Amino acid sequence: MRNRFRTLAITGGTGFVGRHLIDAALAQGHFVRALTRAPRPPRDGVHWIYGSLEKPLALSQLVAGADAVLHVAGVTNVPDRAAFAAGNVEGTMAIIDATRAAGVRRFVHVSSLAAREPKLSDYGWSKARAEIIVAASALDWTIIRPPAVYGPGDRDMLELFRAAMRGLVPLPPGGRMSVIAAQDLVRLLLAVLPDDDESQAAIYEPDDGRPHGWTHGEFAQAIGHAVGKRVRPQPVPAWAMRAGAKLDAMMRGPNAKLTVDRVRYFLHDDWVVNPDFRPPAHLWRAQLETIDGLAVAADSYREEGLLR
Repeated sequence: MRNRFRTLAITGGTGFVGRHLIDAALAQGHFVRALTRAPRPPRDGVHWIYGSLEKPLALSQLVAGADAVLHVAGVTNVPDRAAFAAGNVEGTMAIIDATRAAGVRRFVHVSSLAAREPKLSDYGWSKARAEIIVAASALDWTIIRPPAVYGPGDRDMLELFRAAMRGLVPLPPGGRMSVIAAQDLVRLLLAVLPDDDESQAAIYEPDDGRPHGWTHGEFAQAIGHAVGKRVRPQPVPAWAMRAGAKLDAMMRGPNAKLTVDRVRYFLHDDWVVNPDFRPPAHLWRAQLETIDGLAVAADSYREEGLLR
């Protein structure tokens, strides 16, 4: 499959990373089949399949005739473990069952660094469970564990950019993190597709190539540079973050953005990729310097009218 165009079945194609993935796949000449819950305008090279991971018929239609399946869909912020299980564990099992039934062999699964710490959060538990299911699938699989992903269209980091515009960025009290631009992440998802033994049954942890990652303060300063503001990082004590999560739950209920589960994740002190799990340099390496990628993201927010 290395030198020919392919039909790719993509879950999560309407999400942040998925939209970048479809753009990159089309740019490489691939044909895309992607799930959608709502009607989408026609697009050359894309066959939209109406449905979701809970709809077996839609999944069968999605993977029929595909050369590879890229499972990007997942939930990151839901009220409880049951919801994480439904979105990340049961959803992964459903797409794997459809993939096997269709006789498709190649399966690329987007996980998370959170899978390294399954006891830390319900989110991490669900991503770890999904990895176990993928590894036991008997498919030709590759697992990608991205760190924090940023880029045009992202909404998770938007509040950090807005805070930087105000000059004061609230942060976890300590720890380090790795980051990756969505544009670089999707290049990796496509780079591992060819049939070779190197990427099969491999787990990769990609990042921007910065040794030892970023402190939260360093990353806040980088966002400040991207928006053209001098910022003052403001570490928030753990007790205050937990109190904020309880308050958010009281105010927004199941729509809360700062959940107790997320606070557990944020307070962990090591979300830096393991260099032993970085993709081989001859296969892939980050091309977008983070300082430049953040500027691109900031410009996209301005164009959408989200930064003033």
